[in-house]
Amino acid sequence: MREKVVVGLSGGVDSSVAALLLKRAGYDVVGLFMKNWEDDDDDEYCSTRQDLIDAAAAADVIGVELEAVNFADEYRERVFASFLAEYAAGRTPNPDVLCNAEIKFRAFLDHALRMGAGRIATGHYARLRERDGRMELLRGADGAKDQSYFLHRLTQEQLARVLFPVGGLKKSEVRRLAAEAGLPNHAKKDSTGICFIGERPFREFLNRYLPKTPGPMVTAQGRRVGEHIGLAFYTIGQRKGIGLGGAGEPWYVAEKRIDTNELVVVQGHDHPLLMRSSLRGLDASWVLEPPARGSLHGAKTRYRQADAACTVASIAGGELAVEFPQPQRAVTPGQSVVLYDGEVCLGGAVIA
Repeated sequence: MREKVVVGLSGGVDSSVAALLLKRAGYDVVGLFMKNWEDDDDDEYCSTRQDLIDAAAAADVIGVELEAVNFADEYRERVFASFLAEYAAGRTPNPDVLCNAEIKFRAFLDHALRMGAGRIATGHYARLRERDGRMELLRGADGAKDQSYFLHRLTQEQLARVLFPVGGLKKSEVRRLAAEAGLPNHAKKDSTGICFIGERPFREFLNRYLPKTPGPMVTAQGRRVGEHIGLAFYTIGQRKGIGLGGAGEPWYVAEKRIDTNELVVVQGHDHPLLMRSSLRGLDASWVLEPPARGSLHGAKTRYRQADAACTVASIAGGELAVEFPQPQRAVTPGQSVVLYDGEVCLGGAVIA
């Protein structure tokens, strides 16, 4: 019997080509469209309806069945609640990391297993390699599209049930395959931003769920230079939207003082308060074994960042501390620090 694989079809070209490749490889392929967000479903920024239409059109061309499933309750409980709590606490979370761990590779995987599937597949740009019966998570072959950063919290149990069919391809190759196969979404624009927010103005969205709590905007020396609308609405390193002009270099957010509700701002892109030579991470998660104390690695403190050399200063009890020989700019609490050994993603922690 052919192995049954359920592919998460989002309506985009990557997941569609993933399904196409698996179908050509002889798998029994079923498409699954996940609806994870229900608020303002008819809003101009919500593309769920069009995405479902695109997924159905691609499934028809590929010749696979498509099922739609609603994970909105799970998403609100496991991802969105944490997202709001982190912002309310003054941190800047990365919901895509949590969404992968809790929805796309947990709720989706559980649903697929109930459908009788052996494995699931997605259009993520990442690769897997089996070594001694365990799975290593590798960067995608397309360095500009690599998504291993967002997948670093996946467990061995999850990775053993996953396929990443486009992980070894360049994006240009994916689009070429889609066009040659006549997939109607072959030229569809990549989605950007947080999955449930889309292209909408972020502050406008956040203000629906979190109250504005204005407070003083101060320099590092304590001089008041303005008023902020609420600490939750700013992130470390932010330049646009601060509302400070005047002479001299541009202003940047350097610190959020929760106790006093003060937003600390500085002038200059590389101001010392924006640079960090070390960081501490909590809630660490490792694909295989944790790295050793004193070991050298590459680290990302945000997705669109080149690897920075680092040393593991300490690691114990779910905590991680790393040191950087070259100070890193705008290290942001709530984001993830992810460690690599070359092309192998080791795992990471939430920056504290």
